Amino acid sequence: MTPLGERIRRLIASSGPLSVADYMATCLFDPQHGYYTTREPFGRDGDFITAPEISQMFGELVAVWLVQAWQAGGMPMPATIAEIGPGRGTLMKDAVRTIRRLAPNLASRAGFALVEASPRLIAVQRETLLGAGPSFSWHSGVETLPDEPLFVVGNEIFDALPFRQFVRTDRGWLERAVGIDDDGNFRFTTGTAALPHDTLPPDVRDAGRGSVFEIAPAREALMSAIADRVATHGGAGIFFDYGHLVPSVGDTFQAVRRHRSEDVFAHPGEADLTSHVDFSALAAVARAHGLRTQLSKQGEFLLGMGLLERAGRLGQSAGEDVRRKISAEVERLAGPDAMGDLFKVLTILPGLADE
Repeated sequence: MTPLGERIRRLIASSGPLSVADYMATCLFDPQHGYYTTREPFGRDGDFITAPEISQMFGELVAVWLVQAWQAGGMPMPATIAEIGPGRGTLMKDAVRTIRRLAPNLASRAGFALVEASPRLIAVQRETLLGAGPSFSWHSGVETLPDEPLFVVGNEIFDALPFRQFVRTDRGWLERAVGIDDDGNFRFTTGTAALPHDTLPPDVRDAGRGSVFEIAPAREALMSAIADRVATHGGAGIFFDYGHLVPSVGDTFQAVRRHRSEDVFAHPGEADLTSHVDFSALAAVARAHGLRTQLSKQGEFLLGMGLLERAGRLGQSAGEDVRRKISAEVERLAGPDAMGDLFKVLTILPGLADE
């Protein structure tokens, strides 16, 4: 048992079970032993590799989309280009390079912001972006971004926010919680909080006993804050994560450590805890703010933005080894058996319209 696990176990023993959301929040963000506060999880030496770390093409195509959204919005100035949860800063570095090439006026006059709460990761991002071109500002939350058109990207940010699970029982949908058994080991149990039947999506209401349904108020709150900014000041947003496009039942709570899946109770504070993102719920929040949304699979989006053409240009004068590497990157980013189908994309733009 990890030091944080021992502390959580004592807390449960004295105060009762924790909700899945509270367990996840403690494991990830505890100031002393939390996963994101004590380590750099990205890259081959970490626990997982994100799309920007796989290939420069990802950040480049995101930048193309941002430039197109800025142009379609009338090329407003001043404007802020921001990334929420920027990891090591790789996506922002690739995006800035591309924006300077495609839209020099935007690159020279816009503000570039990174929304990051971890001092440890901010230091890494500063090093990555050293000499990248424009000046950068760092913000602990969306609320401190400038009151001006916001063009924002988030890659694998929503899955890192805590979520709640509810289990169908004979007494209705009760919240799933984390308790301890007679031997002091973590186990799932049910709490007392209930999810009203009429708040469930129609396709979920008749799920069988033992079914699990997940909601994520923290994720919806973040989307609401972003959508409010875009609706009020203009701009656009694009978000990538693994998840589903329609509401569904299923337990998607998972842990990743050293690039492998493991039990969510195995190493509290030392493994990344995530779940699949309900993109339909996030899109509904954005539409409630009067924004136009579009949902797609990551593979479809990247191919539509010119992934194959960009790969061809990168490999045109390269050797065979480099071309094979680029081909493997394309497959990993967009292939249906890799990230292409598992990862989804949500875009938000001013002007309410049907999806």
